[in-house]
Amino acid sequence: MNSVQASSAPTVRTDGSAGSGTSAVRNRSQRAAGRFDTRQALVWCGTELLTERGFQVTGIEEVLKRVGVPKGSFYHFFKSKDEFGAAVIENYVALYVRKMDRIFNNKAIAPLARLKEFIENAKHGMTKFDFRRGCLIGNLGQELASLDNQFREQLEAVLVSWEDRVAACLEEAIQIGEIATGSDAHALSRFFWIGWEGAILRSKLTRTLAPIDQFTDIYFSKVAV
Repeated sequence: MNSVQASSAPTVRTDGSAGSGTSAVRNRSQRAAGRFDTRQALVWCGTELLTERGFQVTGIEEVLKRVGVPKGSFYHFFKSKDEFGAAVIENYVALYVRKMDRIFNNKAIAPLARLKEFIENAKHGMTKFDFRRGCLIGNLGQELASLDNQFREQLEAVLVSWEDRVAACLEEAIQIGEIATGSDAHALSRFFWIGWEGAILRSKLTRTLAPIDQFTDIYFSKVAV
């Protein structure tokens, strides 16, 4: 073993524990974990604030203050506020996907019952946060669609992926006779999301669940056999 190899190898003590080499590796891992935790804290805080207030109104300074980190930390993780916004959207979508997986992959209940469970889950979230949050994707879509093509394309791609998820559920409903044979599952799904995002907005404005209930009652009365 040459001198370079010897100096870089961890020292093994007689009691079987690792020496300074392993400590250095552990310290690097801890620092990396700390950086990851800080980034995640910033993203989660941004998710809450952007969902409630929107992108343009939310200042980076408030995010930093809430998380308790200096301004330099923000620019260590994100080159710009736009990059931060994109990370917040990705985080929100990942959370939403986990919820949709849990609901729409539950084969123990019928397809339309799964869609109704999704709706009830969303209604619970609306009341839990006193109608302040709604849907981040819908909120940012209304705010940024005419201002930023990158955000517009990212948000539209998210909505298309959600349409595909619900379309798969509705296709199952067609196959088992809950929806009329020959129905277009993708068209029904797109119609659902167009109406759903509007209903969420009206519920935020009225601070009641009435717009959601009105839309979903009519939707199921027209879709279900």
